[in-house]
Amino acid sequence: MKPVSVTVLLLTAGLALPLAAQETGAEAETAGTADATGLSLGEPEVGSTYLRETFTDWELRCVVAPEGQPDPCQLFQLLVDGEGNAVAEFNVFDMPDNGEVVAGATIVTPLETLLTGQLRLAVDDRQPRVYPFSFCRPNGCYARLGMTEEELQAFRAGAEATVRIVPLQAPDQTVQLSVSLSGFTAGFEALEDYNVGAVEQLRTLSEGQAAESE
Repeated sequence: MKPVSVTVLLLTAGLALPLAAQETGAEAETAGTADATGLSLGEPEVGSTYLRETFTDWELRCVVAPEGQPDPCQLFQLLVDGEGNAVAEFNVFDMPDNGEVVAGATIVTPLETLLTGQLRLAVDDRQPRVYPFSFCRPNGCYARLGMTEEELQAFRAGAEATVRIVPLQAPDQTVQLSVSLSGFTAGFEALEDYNVGAVEQLRTLSEGQAAESE
């Protein structure tokens, strides 16, 4: 083919975040504060996404959780074609204490993707790995990937990854998308640190609820 151009928190973080307009973390945290007039300034809608922090070519995006619960977060990068058109989403989340799989990724491609052509992912000059598509939704088709420590290290040390998909209307061709790895290491470390705190928050919340029920 030739190219043509520990918790519910962690499970939730594995879902791809929508490409909606984002608000900053500071906005999400202060939106519900009332001013001196006593008028409500509103609050973030549960389930909406916001940009928490940026690490070069990666964004740490989070989903607003119900009050008292930590917001699940993951790394995000929008993949574009040679003309700058948005084509796919690349989402990465950590999976601590989960055996061989230490991280996961969800790649969302257009509905016009040939599912039987599967998805290929390679880092720098490494041999590509092939992944099946799991399901499709109105916003695209999803491939869910598990990463070993070795594969995660390749992302940390690499310069660029490549995603290849097959278009439904041209099954004899492939679409190649570049994934910048600039900022990935710092972004993933921030994601791990955040989720450690989030898990501790959930544990504290659970212990508090247990104490109240006694």
